[in-house]
Amino acid sequence: MSLNLALILTVLTVLSGVVILLDKFVWRRGNPQNLEAASAGSDRRPLEQPLGGSGLDTLVEYSRSFFPVLLFVLVVRSFVFEPFRIPSGSMMPTLLQGDFIFVKKFSYGLRLPVTESKFIETGEPERGDVIVFRLPSNPNINYIKRVIGLPGDTVVYEQHRLTINGELIDLEKASDFSTTSPAFVEQLGDDSHRILITDPRYRIQEGTYEVPDGHYFVMGDNRDNSKDSRFIGSIPESHLVGEAVRIWMHMDGLSMPRWDRIGMKIE
Repeated sequence: MSLNLALILTVLTVLSGVVILLDKFVWRRGNPQNLEAASAGSDRRPLEQPLGGSGLDTLVEYSRSFFPVLLFVLVVRSFVFEPFRIPSGSMMPTLLQGDFIFVKKFSYGLRLPVTESKFIETGEPERGDVIVFRLPSNPNINYIKRVIGLPGDTVVYEQHRLTINGELIDLEKASDFSTTSPAFVEQLGDDSHRILITDPRYRIQEGTYEVPDGHYFVMGDNRDNSKDSRFIGSIPESHLVGEAVRIWMHMDGLSMPRWDRIGMKIE
């Protein structure tokens, strides 16, 4: 069973905030020692201890300590950046298994945590963006792919070549192309990126795809090893998480970190 970290973080933040408010406006206000000090006209601050035993004291103390941290993490994770780990090779050679990346959450609108309801519009995905999205069939699972088709597009994938709205997309062998590293350079508009084609003779899941309004057609850069819109369908705008922008660490299993990947921009 997968954990909903956004829900857990939100609940902890709200609970700790409620405890602080109760302590401030109910428990300490009702403490007889505080009332006695107030009636005597004492200039000293009311006692910090809430009404209750040591267990309640501990709860209030923990809430005061953790609430600012929880609130900060919740705001940053929900509206600014969220870290993700790449679990597979479906985005090779752009992203490798073991890459830890930052996803910019405000690229495609600000959404409330847990409900994922958009309340501020900030932009839309562009062709060639690398995005993280929630899997339509199981929103608790996040995928990362490249945007190929925009709403209303017609995408054809045949013989490892893309045709978008009748225009054949340029595809050339990369300068370091080899049989062990069959990399190609694909040109999407003004931007280019590298893709892998494991075996040019091996043709997987070809076809013509109409992108519905409010949806995006996505593909992995490892074209022969990617569960993408050819299999899972176009991605609704409501399932977008954000744009993948930067690698901040690479560590796969017990191997040493790859320092050369740290800080790389995702293109």
